[in-house]
Amino acid sequence: MPADMDLSLYAIVDEELLGGRDPAAVAESLAHNGASVVQYRAKRLASREFLRRARAMRDALAQSKVPLIINDRLDVALLSGADGVHVGQDDVRVTDARILMGERAVIGMSVSTATEALEAEEDGADYVGAGAVFPTGTKSDVPLMGIQGLRLIRASVKLPLVAIGGLTRSNAAEALAAGADGLAFISELMRAQDPGTAARELRRIIEAAKRRGRPGREEQRSG
Repeated sequence: MPADMDLSLYAIVDEELLGGRDPAAVAESLAHNGASVVQYRAKRLASREFLRRARAMRDALAQSKVPLIINDRLDVALLSGADGVHVGQDDVRVTDARILMGERAVIGMSVSTATEALEAEEDGADYVGAGAVFPTGTKSDVPLMGIQGLRLIRASVKLPLVAIGGLTRSNAAEALAAGADGLAFISELMRAQDPGTAARELRRIIEAAKRRGRPGREEQRSG
């Protein structure tokens, strides 16, 4: 992962929540309004259409240089020219994804425990997506680990940490204070009438929370 990659506002474009909107247009709007990473998730979309839309998203994000990450589907990530892939505990291992995508690719791993985070770090993941931090309706099968679980993962690994699961405008600062480097939003963006406007507001909240300061990694490790 590029050393200067910004994970602050990790926007997830979920095909099931788009409501017929064009994913490429939504991704472009998110990028222009403060999203620093865009992930594309399409659990039920046919492979050929998934690939077509992923390529369109890649082209839409090219000018802004916001990275495109594909959820789960390594084949779509490779064929679309995306910047990386995000895998879960039941998907291909990070080491195998790295063999196929190369050293420059961004590879993230979903974790819900410190043990899983340590394994991801050992396998060479570029970041971990830790959740669910708060109750969420988009991934009901993910165990709720809470803020304390997020703090435990932060104290266990040096990897960049993206908090996910039930994040909203009202709890974003709390997740950052617990040690998250970035916040992943799904419903707050996808259910908004204007995802771009929602992204701009979330970015403002994130930047304000960072200006107020939060515990550094070494302080959290020693706390």
